[in-house]
Amino acid sequence: MTNQSGVQILGPQQRKEAWRRLGDEQFDVVVIGGGVVGAGTALDAATRGLRVALVEARDFASGTSSRSSKMFHGGLRYLEQLEFGLVREALRERELSLSTLAPHLVKPLKFLFPLTHRGWERPYMAAGMFLYDRMGGAKTVPAQKHLTRAGALRMAPGLKRNSLVGGIRYYDTVVDDARHTMTVARTAAQYGAVVRTSTQVVGFLREADRVSGVRVRDSEDGSVTEVRAHVVINATGVWTDEIQALSHQRGRFRVRASKGVHIVVPRDRIVSDSAIILRTEKSVLFVIPWGNHWIIGTTDTDWNLDLAHPAATKADIDYILDRVNSALVVPITHDDIDGVYAGLRPLLAGESDETSKLSREHAVARVSPGLVAIAGGKYTTYRVMAEDAVDLAAEDIPSRIAPSITEKVPLLGADGYFALVNQTMHLAEQYGLHPYRVKHLLDRYGSLIDDVLACAEGRPELLEPITDAPLYLQVEAVYAAAAEGALHLEDILARRTRISIEYPHRGMHCAEQVAHLVAPVLGWDAAAIDREVETYRARVEAEIDSQSRLDDESADALRAAAPEARAEILEPVPVK
Repeated sequence: MTNQSGVQILGPQQRKEAWRRLGDEQFDVVVIGGGVVGAGTALDAATRGLRVALVEARDFASGTSSRSSKMFHGGLRYLEQLEFGLVREALRERELSLSTLAPHLVKPLKFLFPLTHRGWERPYMAAGMFLYDRMGGAKTVPAQKHLTRAGALRMAPGLKRNSLVGGIRYYDTVVDDARHTMTVARTAAQYGAVVRTSTQVVGFLREADRVSGVRVRDSEDGSVTEVRAHVVINATGVWTDEIQALSHQRGRFRVRASKGVHIVVPRDRIVSDSAIILRTEKSVLFVIPWGNHWIIGTTDTDWNLDLAHPAATKADIDYILDRVNSALVVPITHDDIDGVYAGLRPLLAGESDETSKLSREHAVARVSPGLVAIAGGKYTTYRVMAEDAVDLAAEDIPSRIAPSITEKVPLLGADGYFALVNQTMHLAEQYGLHPYRVKHLLDRYGSLIDDVLACAEGRPELLEPITDAPLYLQVEAVYAAAAEGALHLEDILARRTRISIEYPHRGMHCAEQVAHLVAPVLGWDAAAIDREVETYRARVEAEIDSQSRLDDESADALRAAAPEARAEILEPVPVK
């Protein structure tokens, strides 16, 4: 592909070179885990001038980091728990991403908080939101505004009149979490990190009493190599304990998985000009605008089954529908649902006295010489978590390391984004695209838009929409394979795009077309195309079937039976 901007691409050739470098070079830091914390840790270490490798068993954001509520939020509800430090930290990170680090990916979002009790609730919430604004919640977005019942219903006419007595308007943000995580990883690569997906850690290297690297296995072909490093950072989220077991070291904390389920429904099913936050008996329910859809969630239940593919059940979906319908004039039904996704939150469970707990929400510990683990936290504070992990890892790096600078490092696509937005009409004329299409591309790729569209040089048909997923251009699928590290249909349909949750067919109708688009890039022959399409369809069918079951065990059994796109993945990794 033509690389207009000269930024690091993650394509097939880079993947081959990365495998060679993993086996040949001595690294300062090896980061395990391609979620947002792992990617952020690799970026933090690379921008300090360290030699860094990042390995991920599946795909960027294939776990928790693609299955969030899609918000870069300050954590308004944590104020009730008096966690002021956490809220201040999260709001600072939100401000950084909105203004500097990722303005092309993180967008302001207007919320309505419906008030349901007369008298005490308005002054109580007003005090909390005043604190929220003063801590940084109203720097680049408007401050809270109080509304009467009539004013709240004008903002959200789809709410029942008797479901509220008034409301408060405030602002948070929305983000495509999977694209954001992938962009963090690409930015790490831009600053020199060796980044490779489908690269699974299957063991640890040791020298005397210290960890000196990892043994990795290619999840595509089963090849094995050894990666030497001064320190290994375990940033694997819900897999923390599994990786810990491989090291044969006693962990300083444990991680338990909590399942959160979201449903995706068409935008016309709820009449509202803003996002909505609804109180439930346990927590809150978010109703988030997402392009032509609403994302509604989440649940919070313990999960002790398959970590890679958590399954949503009918009971989970019924819970969400019951809670949201209690506030809606026109109820949502199962037939309205276009997409469903389930993710696992990595929650800390029982820190020991030795744990270095660097905030109320995440923990980092030096498990043994040469091995650091980080877990917990929330998506918004990934950059702080990464900084803490590298700070602690510095004990095992022989050279003196510089302080973190990631608060000053925009992600790929951020530089020049605001100027390009002002040039939307010019870009539309230049590429022969509708302005709304250019805006869509800018909000996904930022200033890398020229790189993306350069993939269509000499192939104008790539500037046409994907037939059964017209929100996306065909060139976007090609770019995902050529530059964004996508190796399988699942990577493209579920994470580089969000076709798997945005269309009722969940990507099955366009799987064959997309497979043929990326086949020349990824070297697929006819048999490989058929295998990818069949594997993806089996995944979707298993997910849909699991969502008709009432309990986790039967839903998990159905979902886990679907074939893996990565034929050589080990789940779980045998402990020797």
